[in-house]
Amino acid sequence: MKDLMKQMNRRDFLLSSVSATAAAAFTATKTALAEAPAKVKEIGVESNAKGMERVTQKLVKPPFLPEHDQVAKHPPRVVQVEMTVIEKEIEVKPGVFVQAMTFNGTNPGPIMVVHEGDYLELTLKNPKTNTLTHNIDFHASTGALGGGGLTHVAPGQQTVLRFKATKAGCFVYHCAPGGVMIPYHVVSGMYGSVMVLPRDGLKDNNGKPVKYDRAYYVGEQGWYIPKDEKTGQYKRYKSPAESMGDVMKVMEGLVPTHITFNGKVGALTGDNAMKAKVGESVLFIHSQANEDTRIHIIGGHGDLSWPGGSFGNTPWVDRETWPIHGGECGVAMYTFRQPGIYAYVNHNLIEAVMKGAAGHISVEGKWNNDLMEQVQKPAPIT
Repeated sequence: MKDLMKQMNRRDFLLSSVSATAAAAFTATKTALAEAPAKVKEIGVESNAKGMERVTQKLVKPPFLPEHDQVAKHPPRVVQVEMTVIEKEIEVKPGVFVQAMTFNGTNPGPIMVVHEGDYLELTLKNPKTNTLTHNIDFHASTGALGGGGLTHVAPGQQTVLRFKATKAGCFVYHCAPGGVMIPYHVVSGMYGSVMVLPRDGLKDNNGKPVKYDRAYYVGEQGWYIPKDEKTGQYKRYKSPAESMGDVMKVMEGLVPTHITFNGKVGALTGDNAMKAKVGESVLFIHSQANEDTRIHIIGGHGDLSWPGGSFGNTPWVDRETWPIHGGECGVAMYTFRQPGIYAYVNHNLIEAVMKGAAGHISVEGKWNNDLMEQVQKPAPIT
């Protein structure tokens, strides 16, 4: 237990309402994470990354993607990225606040884009102003704990992890400090995605190359926000450590109080709606680190959608709704044929309408009456 206390601030740990069983699970996972670096001291194969061309990828805020080529123009190389853990308060709905934990200050964390065979090299920083220890588990990587055992950083520390992108697809990354801290950090907003493109680009169900004109990245987040028993109002806290005990009690019910796309109810509506034009093919990348979801474009379809987000799978064709499991990143492409406002939703409509899991796509162009026409305006029944 002394080991555990060294990794976490003692005051923060005591603020939680973790049961003895949960604390034991925390310790067991923490031990596995701590032992991971020791188990890789004997190196069997050296990395081929040494001597490769190195490039720096500038990460951007969701729903946008960093600059990238759909088809690789270079041999495999080392793609360098940098992320800073930021603990901050987020207003998920007017008047409703959470003490969030984030990568680079956004929910979800930024998406990284590489090609199969590239190396992704991350510098992860945890400023001394933060209160908790953090790390990162890359679902795109190959190796025990997804790099989680090699990336623990206490406040004031940084670390560098490099892994080879061996599988093409879209993958989740998230913080995984150990035990009950894993779900607590994830439901506090600490996840994102990596897209690993095939070197020769995406293919349709017949193996023919396909390209997208635009791409958007959506992160779906379930929030578990405590209410004050006396006032019925959602509570507000000063730090993630202070909110931890109350949030975990809500988490035990397995029902989020709010569900957001990109960190706030309505974050992808109005002026912030995703944009497209008639005739454009748009790639939608949807990340869900905890709960299952099912995505639907009201007024459109998934012309192509890749099961499990894997580009090694033959894409489904013409799905009206495509499922994404918790801990997965889903990918779908649609070519817009009509202008107007399309709703992009989790088609559990209770979660979409009542809890916030909805966004908009604003499409410009000329209307095609052959596809849809109002034959008669509403009028009295005759």
